[in-house]
Amino acid sequence: MAEEESQIQLVTFRLGDELYGVDIMSVKEIVKIQPIRPIPNAPYYMVGILNLRGEIIPIIDLHRRFHINFANGEQELDELESGFIIINIDGSQIGIIIDRVSRVVSVNPAEIQDPPQMMGGIGSEYIRGVVRNEDGFLIMLDIVKLFDPKELQKIMVQA
Repeated sequence: MAEEESQIQLVTFRLGDELYGVDIMSVKEIVKIQPIRPIPNAPYYMVGILNLRGEIIPIIDLHRRFHINFANGEQELDELESGFIIINIDGSQIGIIIDRVSRVVSVNPAEIQDPPQMMGGIGSEYIRGVVRNEDGFLIMLDIVKLFDPKELQKIMVQA
């Protein structure tokens, strides 16, 4: 039982060819793709806002943020098996676009390795760690570091 308590639970998802994970405690919900309203003069990675049951949520495209390109160029959201993961960051809710939700996994902290300095356009400051799995690697994102407080405030003002 003590071993289960030390496990970290991650919601895993695909962006491009890579598998990423975020701490399940940061995830409010996962929703299917819905219409997004664009916002003028927003940061390049903020695609717009979503009205989710009366709550306005800024939507972030991690493909843009991490400079992930598709093999055949840009694809429309509805062409992918995509959706949004709604996450809580310091009391604010943000939606991140994903290609496909994978599953919830448990990770033993002893299996987490330090990330390389640069990983496919993602700075190591955004990566909590890397875990080997049967398909290669699971990249654990540090959601709090992904959006520093100034940036988070700018995103929330745009919404």
